[in-house]
Amino acid sequence: MPALQFWFDFASTYSYLSAMRIDKLAGKAGVDVSWKPFLLGPIFADNGWDTSPFNLFPARGRYMWRDMERITKERGVPLNRPETFPQFTLTAARTGVAAAGEPWLPGFCRALFEAEYGRGEDITCDDATARALERSGTEPQEWLDKARQPGTKQALKDRVDEARSLGIFGAPTFITSDGELFWGDDRLEAAIAWAADSQPG
Repeated sequence: MPALQFWFDFASTYSYLSAMRIDKLAGKAGVDVSWKPFLLGPIFADNGWDTSPFNLFPARGRYMWRDMERITKERGVPLNRPETFPQFTLTAARTGVAAAGEPWLPGFCRALFEAEYGRGEDITCDDATARALERSGTEPQEWLDKARQPGTKQALKDRVDEARSLGIFGAPTFITSDGELFWGDDRLEAAIAWAADSQPG
């Protein structure tokens, strides 16, 4: 089956847009999606940035929020800007990494994005992650405990290193089975089409 990796940071606005539609679009095309939460912060730090480029370059940040308003209105997706941007989503990312391959992982990720950008909530605390786990139909404490385990912490560091090795520099990023990289929510349809067409036979 054609496959596509979906790399995203929970703090990323445009990742929110993709998370809310990728499974539906990929399903129609017969493409299997692998959800890959990671942290952009260390990659930004490699470039000497200590925060999002949307904060470092104010004009770019103003454009992004206006762009988000236009897109969410067009798609009928709620948008409420959280008080803090970007949010420090370490617990969420570790939980997502620990849950790799779990059938409820996409629902958990969408629940966090909906809380953060749909309702403007703070998702940095364990309680926010627990609520998202509950909404996805799984047991919160078990997975919060797994998120704190040394192996999970290392797995997240390894995932960031993998992102570096793949040449990922922003989120969302989509990578096809043949290694083609697409960056940005506006490239999601192209990534899905490439993934569907790149299979032998």
